[in-house]
Amino acid sequence: MNSEMQERPDIQFVFIPKGAFLMGEDTEPDHQPVHEVAISAFQLSRTPITNTQYALFCKATDRSYPEFWEQERYHCGRDFPDHPAVGVSWQDAREFAEWLGARLPTEAEWEYAARGGLEGMPYPFGDDIDPTKANYSHPKTPGLLPVGQFPPNGFDLLDMSGNVVEWVADRYDPDYYSRSPKENPQGPDFGKLRVIRGGGWHSGPYCNRVYFRNALPANWVDFAVGFRVAKNA
Repeated sequence: MNSEMQERPDIQFVFIPKGAFLMGEDTEPDHQPVHEVAISAFQLSRTPITNTQYALFCKATDRSYPEFWEQERYHCGRDFPDHPAVGVSWQDAREFAEWLGARLPTEAEWEYAARGGLEGMPYPFGDDIDPTKANYSHPKTPGLLPVGQFPPNGFDLLDMSGNVVEWVADRYDPDYYSRSPKENPQGPDFGKLRVIRGGGWHSGPYCNRVYFRNALPANWVDFAVGFRVAKNA
């Protein structure tokens, strides 16, 4: 094994079986209509990418560290090896994935994986949320936590709700669901923003629901936004 390969991060991927599910919810305009989506089998990192994993990418590619690196208040940097990497733009996340031989998950893949096989539930673990299940905004929120502090969902994925909001591959269009193809939708061809999913430590319960959509510019960096990576099966 050459030195470059030795510097690649060790990322645990989970196999997500093919299947169909009902995507969206009839609550907000951009969450509807609820529509059936079929997803091919793929792999998804069990947790968001951590500071340690992202630092290897920065070192190997001689690029700048994240925006909040070495800032204790954001739990970012070498002193927080197992915390999710934040302060990373969509462009940075995509380049990390490509460097790893992976990609960002699509929005549909992300929601399918987050649901973990549950039908009609708003959270990865059922119909409610509390501080024993996810790291979200509540009176005793500790701020950003290391990955994997809460029970996994039905696909054995961790932190699909809470801790950090996650970049996905798709451009954002509030009307996309009305024309989304059934098989492996890739998102709209045009759009100025990129979708973020999953809620986070700074988000309230509603924003942590599996169907909740939001979006940011691709070059935006945020103290509560991270990402995870996917591979084809």
